[in-house]
Amino acid sequence: MDYLYIVIGLAGLFFGGEALVRGSVGVAKRLSISPLVIGLTVVGFGTSMPELLVSVQAAFRGAPDIAVGNIIGSNIANILLIAGITALVWPIRSAGAGLRRDTAVMVGAGLLLIPLFMTGEIARWAGLILVGGLAGYLLWTFLASRENDDTDEDIAAAPTLTFTAAALWVGAGFVGLLVGAQFLVGGAVSLAQSFGVSEAFIGLTIVAVGTSLPELATSLIAALRRQSDLAIGNILGSNIFNVLGILGITAIISPIPVAPRFLTFDLPVMIAVSLALTALLVLRPQIGRITGAAFLIAYTLYIVSAQ
Repeated sequence: MDYLYIVIGLAGLFFGGEALVRGSVGVAKRLSISPLVIGLTVVGFGTSMPELLVSVQAAFRGAPDIAVGNIIGSNIANILLIAGITALVWPIRSAGAGLRRDTAVMVGAGLLLIPLFMTGEIARWAGLILVGGLAGYLLWTFLASRENDDTDEDIAAAPTLTFTAAALWVGAGFVGLLVGAQFLVGGAVSLAQSFGVSEAFIGLTIVAVGTSLPELATSLIAALRRQSDLAIGNILGSNIFNVLGILGITAIISPIPVAPRFLTFDLPVMIAVSLALTALLVLRPQIGRITGAAFLIAYTLYIVSAQ
């Protein structure tokens, strides 16, 4: 039954995330909100809702290792697994005006976790700092994008739904995410206990990959459409939202104890792969298929070492 719960949970998160983003974009377009604002807020939060609900659910159920592991593991999976698969489908080229800003914020957010993890707990005050950092990032991005007249053509070209249809999509999305999070966390905790593996490992692997399914779908579709900027932007944005937004909101709702392994192993891996991705994007014209394959090999080695 644990496996069935996990499958139901993953399906609920995937379809719930897709429905929420589709409906939210439809509502925002009906209310004449600009595509830029939609991209910065609705889509960014929408694709990160699985991580948020799973982490909050895990914190409330007394499984903090799953809550933290879900966020750290999702960021590692976004870079090594999702960017790796995306590069195999189509080489990633990105030269957007916000590339240096977004990569710097992603790395900076990871470094900020070092002193917070050293305290042994992400307290409410730390959560407020993280959420404040996210608000600052969104404002910075919004102002910079207005100066560059940088709008999201992919969102602008999305089909216009009736308000009722869009609202129904939003409602269905939230239901799917709530049900999916409940089943996934319950199944993951039970599975970890039955096999004698740590909740941290389950959070870093099964749960992390499961909550990253919306990002995987978005990046793969973008790669198939040869939209490299959208693919890599989705990964960078998701990693920033995960650390500043998801971890911050979860800590505000319920302070999160941090196991020592996250500070000594998993967080350094997350920072290292973030720096590697930043170097590749800034110094090289593209991330090709060979690099994509190397990312996948590195992710496999990480999974083997994470136990």
